Amino acid sequence: MTELVRLSKRMSELGLCSRREADEWIARGWVRVDGKVIAELGTKILPDQRITVERQAAAEQSKRVTILLNKPVGYVSNLAEDGYQPAIALIKAETRWAEDKVNNAFHPTQLRSLVPAGRLDIDSVGLLVLTQDGRIAKQLIGENTSVEKEYLVRVEYVGEGRLPEKDLRLLNYGLSLDGKKLLPAKVRWQNDDQLNFILKEGKKRQIRRMCETVGLRVLGLKRVRIGKVKLGHLPEGAWRYLREDEQF
Repeated sequence: MTELVRLSKRMSELGLCSRREADEWIARGWVRVDGKVIAELGTKILPDQRITVERQAAAEQSKRVTILLNKPVGYVSNLAEDGYQPAIALIKAETRWAEDKVNNAFHPTQLRSLVPAGRLDIDSVGLLVLTQDGRIAKQLIGENTSVEKEYLVRVEYVGEGRLPEKDLRLLNYGLSLDGKKLLPAKVRWQNDDQLNFILKEGKKRQIRRMCETVGLRVLGLKRVRIGKVKLGHLPEGAWRYLREDEQF
């Protein structure tokens, strides 16, 4: 017998919206199941039942913004901590990149429900995504995400000579963190003192801990790409909107 599933969960699974958005839409009477308006939060349905949403929901969703920030050192990705400011503090009219091609006027209301889709630690710089769109957040940080993240990592080997080839192979596959084997990565030398990392997961301080395991000290870490979206020439501390023709 097919199990009932919470309506908001099913809407998220289908990629219609995030669970939080689903609950908002249900409360506003914007969601129908098999043609019938559902306005009660927590309603459960069968997975094969037909879900439709009113046009107001799609219109509201289209207003949600996604912002790309080149985060500097000294800012935390999420909530303020230990006296350090959160990255969202940099999102204001005067720090918008002058070369942003999106015809969208900045307004402080765009900061409401704007959350980082992934983390970048306080000592790291580069591409940080902040979004109001639950679909994008799920795509980038959901448990089943397979979106690549690319980093340039300046390192110093604490041993003699250069990092042995066997340890470079270990960085690509074979390391474990917190008792769990890491997914395969793509790690290669970019130049004499810089590695290029491509990961499909993002454990806390993962790259720094991976490097430490094979005797590398990280001197600098910069994220340059998330999926198909590149940091490009976005200046440090500046931000721009995700364009309609860009997809992660």
